Amino acid sequence: MEMRGPEFAPQEVARDVAADGTIYVRSTQTLGTPVKNTGVWLDDWAERTPDAVFIAERSGHGWRRVTYAEARDQVHAIAAALLERGLGPDHPIALLSGNGVDHGLLTLAAQYVGVPTAPIAEQYSLIHGAHNRLRGVLEKVRPTSVFVADAQHFAEALRLDVLSGVEIIASAKGSFEGKVTPFKDLTKGGDSAAVAAAHDKVGPETIAKYLFTSGSTSSPKGVVTTQGMMCVNQVQIAQAWPFLKTRPPRIVDWLPWNHVFGGSHNFYMMLANGGSLYIDHGRPTAAGFAESIRNIREIGCTISFNVPVAYAMLAKAMETDRELRRAFFAEQDILFYAGASLPADIWAKLKHLSIEERGIEPTLVSSWGMTETAPATLLVHEHVEQPGIIGVPVAGVTVKLLPDDDMRCELRIKGPNIMDTYLLDPEKTRESFDEDGYLITGDAVRFVDDADPARGFRFDGRVSEDFKLLTGTWVHASKIRLTALEGLAGIASDVVVTGHDRGEIGVLIFPDRSGLERLGVNYEVEGEALFGEELASIVRQRLEEMSHSATGSSTLIRRALVMASPPDVGVGEITDKGSINQRKVLTMRAPLVDRLYDDGDPATIKG
Repeated sequence: MEMRGPEFAPQEVARDVAADGTIYVRSTQTLGTPVKNTGVWLDDWAERTPDAVFIAERSGHGWRRVTYAEARDQVHAIAAALLERGLGPDHPIALLSGNGVDHGLLTLAAQYVGVPTAPIAEQYSLIHGAHNRLRGVLEKVRPTSVFVADAQHFAEALRLDVLSGVEIIASAKGSFEGKVTPFKDLTKGGDSAAVAAAHDKVGPETIAKYLFTSGSTSSPKGVVTTQGMMCVNQVQIAQAWPFLKTRPPRIVDWLPWNHVFGGSHNFYMMLANGGSLYIDHGRPTAAGFAESIRNIREIGCTISFNVPVAYAMLAKAMETDRELRRAFFAEQDILFYAGASLPADIWAKLKHLSIEERGIEPTLVSSWGMTETAPATLLVHEHVEQPGIIGVPVAGVTVKLLPDDDMRCELRIKGPNIMDTYLLDPEKTRESFDEDGYLITGDAVRFVDDADPARGFRFDGRVSEDFKLLTGTWVHASKIRLTALEGLAGIASDVVVTGHDRGEIGVLIFPDRSGLERLGVNYEVEGEALFGEELASIVRQRLEEMSHSATGSSTLIRRALVMASPPDVGVGEITDKGSINQRKVLTMRAPLVDRLYDDGDPATIKG
């Protein structure tokens, strides 16, 4: 089969092993020189390709497209308005609403003159139960201004006491009764000399934004993200992927800008390389995915960035939608997945569809990064034949690996794209770095090939999520979760692994109710759990099937309980990027864990 694909730089690394067994791996690429700040990219592309689309979103039946020249002019005008308000390094802007053209322009304008921005997960404002999280974030940021797309839509959040006296900037006011500054007022222009002078002071150490972690292991932490971190990261990515400089990329992207994947990796990749970002207001949900399909059909893309669940939905849609398949694959350079490993069956399905449409296999790649790393730190830049591989260190990064007896390695990192501090949290900052200055990630990896480190690493779960059974046997929770999701396909939308200080591994199942309906499985609700003989029978059968590949108590799932309610965003059971917060679920649903290990409970299913 033909394997035509994009141009990659060779994956070449150096590996050193210290006397104590610690392994160090680094790229042998020499790191190039980054630009001074993100505004350099905007001004440069406005001169080189003034009429090219930089950013766009749907407006009525068409698209609101903003070219590079238009974006530069509006950014300069907005920057002048921000300076006239007295905004600066100590007077940040919080952005409460999600992705949008006005959001993007305001972000770039603030960064152009050294005003930090803080994009905040939209659900913190829109879900009443999450307002404590919003309040906690705002108390750290202490914004001078806040931005929302629609003031009425965000009215409840805007009335919080923590925003008392803070200027509200809104693209639309609606019926909101409070005082609002119309966003369009910021675009009227102002003192261009002041803008130029402020911009000249913006350098690599200037704070660009505060990005808050998803809170998967604790309350959200504010990562102080500098201009230098973001600018150097785009150099690192482009050196691994030189095809970005050959043809300006185009993406149709929904990934939220309050998260580092969509808001730093993807947004600035388009800006750094003269690309076009079409904002997708769809979502990989039953209600929202039709909009994503519509956008892909109309626009197409040269790179697809997405999470595994979205690729599963997309692959299913493309099986019967030839127009969608043609639009998706026509100009595709790579399919990039992150957030979780891509299931093998979805990987195979995407390959089949690409071959059917274009006669060539697609290039599927991934990477590893964190909010703290701007984010790309390990990156695949070769053609791989299986999912789960996260690549090698990008230029300028050294990884420190602490192997266990099974050569599973705890991952620590150092490089110019790594943060120095958390916002107003010196204790967490100290705890996050080891004695040699390496960021302690809490993640584990393995070499793809122990004999050839240039083949990169596989992700091997979160060290902090692993636990011991009562027998002292270690359980790698992330592996069990992936096994369970595959074995319970069509039954479970997600699972949480249990067993800490218990005798057996169990799973709490968030059910796929539409899947159970398709299978004709009946069940009843009993408090916070589902039960019924048909439900128990099919889950028990799947547990039995999974047991055939188990290698002992550390991989054998012996019991399950199906939960009645979905994960609660308001209390943090699901993160802003849509992933399950395992620790929070186990805390919030401790009574269900107790029921899971009660053999007399009618909802407990034993394998």
